[in-house]
Amino acid sequence: MAKKKRRLSSEVNAGSMADIAFLLLIFFLVTTQIDFDKGILVKLPQWEDDDIIPTPIPDNNVFSIKVNRDNKLLIEGELGEIEEIKDQVKEFIINPLKNKKLATAPNKAVVALQNDRGTSYTTYLSVYNEVKAAYNELWNEESNRRYGEAYVDLPKAVQKEIRNLIPSVISESEPTQY
Repeated sequence: MAKKKRRLSSEVNAGSMADIAFLLLIFFLVTTQIDFDKGILVKLPQWEDDDIIPTPIPDNNVFSIKVNRDNKLLIEGELGEIEEIKDQVKEFIINPLKNKKLATAPNKAVVALQNDRGTSYTTYLSVYNEVKAAYNELWNEESNRRYGEAYVDLPKAVQKEIRNLIPSVISESEPTQY
């Protein structure tokens, strides 16, 4: 009798392929980290429908920074650079020489930012960071003066006390086109 040759099957068993693909999908979903842009943390005031008449603020309590579409700065009416903002804001808020053109008290100081619609986002962030850096340095200096410790090392209640003495009041106006 002639022997029958056994043919090898050329089919691949794909029954477990779906399981393997599903396990790989779960593995990559679990191990992949998605980076989110954090942006700027800003606490906005509560929305109120009532027509509230804003309380007028004396001009000497407002520190004005304007940025045009060419990313040029106008700091208190004079051309300035981003690097100058932090020191000028600190001096404005603390007013060590009791200058009548500067803020009457740290808790009455307002930093007003106004940008043009064409201002680059990088410039906007740089200006905002310099203003925030000024407040952070003032808080740190006050905590060192009062408690001999860095601001970040203090308990939350004490940090809040310092923020009440020197509140971070940054007013952002509607962008203009100049």
